[in-house]
Amino acid sequence: MATETNRWGSGRRLVAGAAVLALVLVACGDDGGSDAAAPETTASSVIDPGDGGEYHPDLDPQSVVDRIDNEYLPYPPGATWVYEGVSEDGLETIEVTVLDERREVMGIDAVVVRDTVTVDGELVEDTHDWFTQDDEGNVWYLGEETAEYEDGEVVSTEGSWEAGVDGALPGIVMQADPEPGTAYRQEYDEGEAEDVARVERTGESVTVAGREYTNVVVIREWNPFEPEVIEDKSYAPGVGAILEEQVAGGDERVELVEHTPGPTG
Repeated sequence: MATETNRWGSGRRLVAGAAVLALVLVACGDDGGSDAAAPETTASSVIDPGDGGEYHPDLDPQSVVDRIDNEYLPYPPGATWVYEGVSEDGLETIEVTVLDERREVMGIDAVVVRDTVTVDGELVEDTHDWFTQDDEGNVWYLGEETAEYEDGEVVSTEGSWEAGVDGALPGIVMQADPEPGTAYRQEYDEGEAEDVARVERTGESVTVAGREYTNVVVIREWNPFEPEVIEDKSYAPGVGAILEEQVAGGDERVELVEHTPGPTG
């Protein structure tokens, strides 16, 4: 069972390197697509995705576009982000790169984003995430291959999943037009990946690593495997994820310290 919260837009821990969609928000209870009995939301849930325990995303391979150019989560090939934060284990550095390669998932030619996590310079995680964007501008998260390392050796691939395999379903990591109060599932692989999110605020001004960003969207994330942990992630237009803060269950803060945009043409 997965015990980590989402990466930046990727559907897991600290980064996008950070997943979510026709807006087929689970809050809307779409009738089409794959059927899955999602865990029923209880009164103790921090975020209620509004699907009543029945999640039916409808992502048609014919509705996706070639590039991910959502204003708040742009993923052009070659773009990179570097994040830093202090954890209980030391200085954590997350490097995110949009690769010039694709992965077929659910019949979709998905964009591949690689993110690596090091602690005090030692590799602890290496992940390839898969994304796509529909023709309305929503960014979908389709799964990941992840490996955790100790002393240079792979010790776990727990948390890996693929939409369309063994009942796993895609979710939204960034809406085309985020509206405060909207809640949705970012991913669904029962017992493995069940993150949910809610748009908390828009139009914010946020200072990160000495730079002020405006028109920032703040998204709150939670998952039932770490019910005490709540995280807010901030996204700036034209950049993507700039900040992650634990607002409950801890006090970790991860900031964007370097960003190289990819080609825009």
